[in-house]
Amino acid sequence: MSDITLPAFNGPAVTTYEQLTRIRATRPEEIAEAAARRQRRGLPGDDERLLIIAADHPARGALAVRDRPLAMASRADLLDRLRTALSRPGVDGILAAPDVLEDLLLLGALEGKLAFGSMNRGGLQGSVFELDDRFTGFDAGSIDAMRLDGGKMLCRIDPADHGTVNTLESCARAVSELARRRLVAMVEPFWSVRTESGALRNDLSPEAVIKSISIAQALGTTSAYTWLKIPAIAEMERVMAATTLPALLLGGDPPDIDAALADWDRALRLPGVRGLVVGRALLYPPDDDVAAAVDGAAALVREARA
Repeated sequence: MSDITLPAFNGPAVTTYEQLTRIRATRPEEIAEAAARRQRRGLPGDDERLLIIAADHPARGALAVRDRPLAMASRADLLDRLRTALSRPGVDGILAAPDVLEDLLLLGALEGKLAFGSMNRGGLQGSVFELDDRFTGFDAGSIDAMRLDGGKMLCRIDPADHGTVNTLESCARAVSELARRRLVAMVEPFWSVRTESGALRNDLSPEAVIKSISIAQALGTTSAYTWLKIPAIAEMERVMAATTLPALLLGGDPPDIDAALADWDRALRLPGVRGLVVGRALLYPPDDDVAAAVDGAAALVREARA
């Protein structure tokens, strides 16, 4: 290893994934240096809406998109799609686990973007411990040290599962620690139930979403820096009446992207809804045209800003 000599790395000079791996193998300190020099942007103004691209699904073993069980398995393909999405006008930032954010930092793809770190990825999809959502990713200290803009946490609530109380306590602690650093705590709550087959299902009825919001917004020693990440469902007026916190709409993996766009469009016009956080629906559209899918979502956000 001592015989390997690489050219000096002075910013976003990494252009191939082979170079990316070589930097990781020989100069891992470049990740922190890239984070330290990244050009940041501010949080939204009074009438501004955000479009954030989500890419933290692989960290929980969730690689499927619609009928493709390993759609997100190729890291090079995922990075290609993310770079395309982040380059489109109207895209404000990214939500991802440490490994993906670090790749994008080295590739110079996060300049002038918001960056949110995904914190609890321990509730692996399909596992018996799925609801015991341990914090296995970013913590508040590392989010602060890397000059990110906040942290996101999944908060699934099942009163029949003992793992829920650990998740609630951990999320409350993370909310408090982020707020102490004046960083956004993006909380994604769901009221969840086990089916007879043992699969975990999120209850998306208005009553269940309202209940999950009521619990999530009270986590931590202060809600001053808490944002909600919630689904766009029927009766969104009732749902948004349950909170005074800013909310971002999640994308999920909708079977019908046109119907999802219509749902987002209606919800974006409600007071309190501050934008979209969408991943698979835009990164893996049915026709694989990432740019067009992202541009369509960006147009909705622009119209809501007007």
